[in-house]
Amino acid sequence: MKIQVSNRLERLPPYLFGKLNSLKAQLRRDGQDIIDLGMGNPDKAAPEEVTEKAREVLTDPKAHRYSSSKGIPQLLNEASKFYEKKYGIYLKPEEEIIATIGSKEGISHLSLALLGPGDSVLVPSPSFPIHIWSAIIAGANVITVPLDVDQDTFLSNLFSTYEMLWPKPKLMFLNFPHNPTTTVVDKKFFEEIIRFAIKNEVILVNDFAYADITFDGHKSTSFLEIPDAKKVGVEFISMSKSFSMAGWRIGFCLGNPDIIKALEKIKGYYDYGIFTAVQVGAIIALREHWDETPAHFASIYESRRNVLVEGLNKAGWDIVKPKSTMFTWAPVPEKYKDVGSIRFSQFLMHEAEVCVSPGIGFGKEGENFLRIAMVENEERIQQAVRQIKRAMQNTTPDDIMTRYSGSLD
Repeated sequence: MKIQVSNRLERLPPYLFGKLNSLKAQLRRDGQDIIDLGMGNPDKAAPEEVTEKAREVLTDPKAHRYSSSKGIPQLLNEASKFYEKKYGIYLKPEEEIIATIGSKEGISHLSLALLGPGDSVLVPSPSFPIHIWSAIIAGANVITVPLDVDQDTFLSNLFSTYEMLWPKPKLMFLNFPHNPTTTVVDKKFFEEIIRFAIKNEVILVNDFAYADITFDGHKSTSFLEIPDAKKVGVEFISMSKSFSMAGWRIGFCLGNPDIIKALEKIKGYYDYGIFTAVQVGAIIALREHWDETPAHFASIYESRRNVLVEGLNKAGWDIVKPKSTMFTWAPVPEKYKDVGSIRFSQFLMHEAEVCVSPGIGFGKEGENFLRIAMVENEERIQQAVRQIKRAMQNTTPDDIMTRYSGSLD
């Protein structure tokens, strides 16, 4: 019997990063020591006090019952205090905050709550895939605006694209600091886009997952720091990177109460909430470690960034050091431009034993770039740089074109 999948599922292409992971797993089974710099998967543990508190809660039988899909009140209160301490913003815990199973789940369900057939969305490109595909899964149309320009030009292009479209886009996805390009923006950027959104009644959703992973003294601006931001939108934060709690799957959506209510309603149909032990661990992280822990992890990524970028640039690459995120957005070396990002990433996987993400996986504007995650220690990153340099010395662009297909099929 042939199973007929939904039209919704047929609109989705094969997930490029899933194929990359399959290739990596196969090579490891074959005995290769693949250095994995492909996925933004933190390698450090959450603070010990957080883990110990979650372990303690595990012994309480009540904690094994269903939780609230919105998040327990103590957690929402702590998230509110966190924003007040960090950004000077007060958010009403019961009306303007909801806990999510990581920002990816929250964004996906928010798209289902706000979007449907006939709606359209503006998304910067390259983009983190869920910003595009959550809208498409919801039945909406996606219009991308290239991000490879300065912030003023990007804003001008974004606004002019909006003006040319009919019907008008209902929502704009933002993601600053940006994954994958590492682009950062300033307070003026948010002020301008919020004024535009209020005037045109456009919903803004800012994915703020890399709020705390910043370098060289850079400080990220919260979308919600801008007066009137809550009139038009929400912001997502995640415990994954700031507190190295990626596998815990916990984050928050904060801002406009009507949008929060819509997300709460749809989540009520889809889930019974985050495991209570995880929520209590998050409370401890936000209450006791809100400042020093994110700064600690940021300093680790900054050191790794320096090793990676300086090492590759000595080997002939041309990479600008990022000011934020746990990634480097690296142009494919000029000599290899014509081979494309998929072929070049296959070459690095097979012949340098280093896994990176091809830029094309983040949209056509990402072609000829690689996203390299700083999720191994400095010694392994130095090893990766040596292996990449050695592989490039022994391989021509024609060799890569001959050996690799340009797809992961």
